[in-house]
Amino acid sequence: MSNTPRDTHRASARSGHINLEQQRKRAKELLARLADGSAAAPPSLPSRRSASAPRLADAQWLIARELGFASWPRLKAHVDAVDFAAAHPGFVADDEAGTRHWRCGNDIAHTLQLAGFRGAFHMFADPLCMGPVPEQPEAAFIETRSTFVARTFGLPPDDARGRMRGEYEALARLPDASHAVLWCEADAYDQLFLIAVLARLERLPAKLELIEIDRVPGVDRFIGIGQLAPAVLAWLWPRRRPIDASALELARNAWRAYRAPSPEAWADIAHGETPALPFLAPALRRQLQELPSLRDGLSLTERLVLQTIDEHDRLAFGQVYAELNEHREPLPFLGDLMFHALVRPLIDAAEPLIVESDAQRDWPQRPLELTTLGRRVLAGETYWIDHASHERWIGGVRIEPRQAHWAIDDALRPVWRGEPR
Repeated sequence: MSNTPRDTHRASARSGHINLEQQRKRAKELLARLADGSAAAPPSLPSRRSASAPRLADAQWLIARELGFASWPRLKAHVDAVDFAAAHPGFVADDEAGTRHWRCGNDIAHTLQLAGFRGAFHMFADPLCMGPVPEQPEAAFIETRSTFVARTFGLPPDDARGRMRGEYEALARLPDASHAVLWCEADAYDQLFLIAVLARLERLPAKLELIEIDRVPGVDRFIGIGQLAPAVLAWLWPRRRPIDASALELARNAWRAYRAPSPEAWADIAHGETPALPFLAPALRRQLQELPSLRDGLSLTERLVLQTIDEHDRLAFGQVYAELNEHREPLPFLGDLMFHALVRPLIDAAEPLIVESDAQRDWPQRPLELTTLGRRVLAGETYWIDHASHERWIGGVRIEPRQAHWAIDDALRPVWRGEPR
């Protein structure tokens, strides 16, 4: 069966690779609906200014606006730029075999090859947005992180330790690269990867550059670089910029603040301006929301999970994840296994907030329902940490169940809850 313009649009709205011919077909279909009245013409339509009937230019303008462009010529210019980058290998002129591409996962390793990049790919996948990230000497820190990863994701401890050591040892050789490029998004996972990498550099590589984005024209819901088509990675390549001394200093300060046992310095950076790394402050503000809220003891992720389950009848675990990632999470940062790990304490607590059914199924297919306590916590009638059973870390901040702890108020400012320190 051949793809319809609507099917092709759905694919391009995720990958960012816009087919201009398909958009022309969509515009013609829309014009027909505008003409017969089955589609409403907004008052801002260009032809409305002269009270004339809708024209093809009107439909093209509406399609362009839907895809995030100010006009049809802007849309066409973007598509032409992407297609040119894919069709002309000159865009890889700076990507020599000695270039090192660094990413906080392996999601673009294959796509870079398809796009024609020639440098080596390096993955640094330590999920620093989860678990303990304390201020420790290097060897102890690697042991702390590998123990957390093994326990959380069910990996053999020796395997987790070996992988973790390998990633950190490769990172230690980064200053020796003739050319290194970091590929990042705007979410906490990527921004913490970014500051962790930069903070560890005692000296800069000969050439260190950054590609970071929070949106791509034509993509309805940008979640990550891994969703993008090879041609779009080619289009991103000329948009890289050098890392300067101000970015290094900011990264070191932010990394130190994130690993501290108090979130106060971290919050100060999150609520300030970070022009050297413009996506850092918003990501740190979002990560602050993983601390317990003074209202209910829930992190933002936990609250969104409870709200989603409360609004649906026996929604499956995987469906809850999809709903958050596609619609509710303001700055998506969790992979599916990370999401599962963050929700488990709400299920496995002595006094759970969620009950899962059909345990014989794989976890994404298990239906979820709120307990009575879950509804009470969601309504703000009782405080989750007073019932929780599992210790939790956010950066260097440790949250112990039923103990005094750091929380955040409605202004996302840290507050010590409990006995004076």
